[in-house]
Amino acid sequence: MTSQDSSLLKRLLVLGTGFGACSLVRKIGLKHYDVTVVSPRNHFLFTPLLPSTTVGTNEFRSIIEPIRHIRGNVRYLQASAEKIDIENQIVTCHPTGDGERFEITYDILVIGVGAQINTFNVPGVEEHALFLKNHSDARAIRQSLISNFESASLPNLSAEERKRLLHFVVVGGGPTGVEFAAELHDFLEEDLNHAFPLLASEVRITLVDAMDEILGSFTQELRKYAREVFDREKIEVRTQSIVKVVEADGITLQEGHKVECGLTLWCTGNAPVPFIDELPVEKDKAGRILIDEFLRIEGKEEIYAIGDCANMRGKEFPPTAQVAQQEGDYLARHLNRIAKGRSQKPFEYKHLGMLAYIGGRKALADLPNFEGAGFTTWLFWRSAYLTKLVSLKNKFMVLFDWFRTFLFGRDISRF
Repeated sequence: MTSQDSSLLKRLLVLGTGFGACSLVRKIGLKHYDVTVVSPRNHFLFTPLLPSTTVGTNEFRSIIEPIRHIRGNVRYLQASAEKIDIENQIVTCHPTGDGERFEITYDILVIGVGAQINTFNVPGVEEHALFLKNHSDARAIRQSLISNFESASLPNLSAEERKRLLHFVVVGGGPTGVEFAAELHDFLEEDLNHAFPLLASEVRITLVDAMDEILGSFTQELRKYAREVFDREKIEVRTQSIVKVVEADGITLQEGHKVECGLTLWCTGNAPVPFIDELPVEKDKAGRILIDEFLRIEGKEEIYAIGDCANMRGKEFPPTAQVAQQEGDYLARHLNRIAKGRSQKPFEYKHLGMLAYIGGRKALADLPNFEGAGFTTWLFWRSAYLTKLVSLKNKFMVLFDWFRTFLFGRDISRF
């Protein structure tokens, strides 16, 4: 495409490389739009399989795809958006690493910057807890797990300190927290018990949640099944437990009881990123941008918002990958129709159901026309996620990871 041709196209600026942004970029008509993507992350991350990377069931690079490979003839800039001049249609960005701020103009802006972990202002969370939002978080968890086992093996360690190091606490009983606890259980049962046989009996996993039950978005029957599986796997579940303080050596609950542990994983939902907080637009009570039925910011015809950072007025979409992906797909069609002068149709979310892994080759499926649990559902869970991966390369690598893990186990090297 020549520079002269590009100058005749609408300038479409996309902020983010998550499910919504990447779905949009893959399907937008490049005959009509000159597309620029701005994000500090230069790849798409398949987050549903992120918990499995924390223990080596899958490798980190198996679930990421460079944004430059997802669609050709799309400009990518590795930077973070800092502020928007809505009147003049200018976004100010800060490059990742060293570099001076720069400005980029747009005709149409799509905000898909996602969200960050909600700490609920609990003291010590930022300093002492680990998160699970991106691949660097997963790498830190994996390093900490192995480090704790190696430290617990030292001969001069007290019994109390060894017990603390081998206690792993997950705060948050949603799908991310549950799946991490499940993957950690498999790691212990299938790999670490053989590598550290003298420590096996001392390992504990505790799942803490402020609600009455874990996996609150699933049906009562599936929640009960998950709880029974966790009981058999000796994963302690503590519901109606609010964390008051997080410290380097454990957490303190609101009733005053301290739970000592060697690793605290914080998985308690989403909060808006600072960029969204500072935008001068109307937001809902959770801090998400309010959008209309066409995913536009109300009163701003040229600005759209999708994914976890946005919510439709009068609706309550869950902050999930499938919502963001459907919004990205819709917005690509919507903008293509606008370019062709066709009539517009409002966005309609179609709930496809929910899946969750609960360990021991068992999973849950809560779908519109099917509800299941167990080994067969685990096979369905794996096949469903496999089909959703972006590229053939990712599909092959994930399949290879599963086969390698089945034959040779997970890697326990720390490097």
